[in-house]
Amino acid sequence: MKRTPAILITVSALTVSGIAVHEGYRSRAYDDGAGVQTVGFGSTAHPDGRPVKPGDTVTPERAVVMLARDADRIWREAAACIGEVPLSPGEATAFQSLAYNIGSAAFCRSTLVKKLKQTPPDYAGACREILRWTRAGGVELAGLKKRREAEYRQCIGEAAQ
Repeated sequence: MKRTPAILITVSALTVSGIAVHEGYRSRAYDDGAGVQTVGFGSTAHPDGRPVKPGDTVTPERAVVMLARDADRIWREAAACIGEVPLSPGEATAFQSLAYNIGSAAFCRSTLVKKLKQTPPDYAGACREILRWTRAGGVELAGLKKRREAEYRQCIGEAAQ
């Protein structure tokens, strides 16, 4: 399996599409379950940087643009934490989806990143760490559990790349 250094990997349109399916679209701002206002496909800020507030709305077209922008920014931050560690396409896609959902700060502090940065990298262990991220606001959510299982399968190469 071919692996590429994380810092050289970009977010593909296919990955953005997968994130959109997991996140779901909402035209009106909502609480994400952890007290954060989000809109569209989970964006927490408008293109001008203003935070999302209750009552804010977004069109599907604008929401896709916001998702692509956010996914790219979050992955660049997450990839900087991973550094030169090479990833397979499935690992990268799974980690990009996870990082988008939990944010780059939480991703960078995670045991998943520590496992990747071991010598040699513990790829299987890093993929298993995905399965731990099933809570929002301290409550395990069925939707997050399902998403993490799909990301895990992608990570270990059982899902379509």
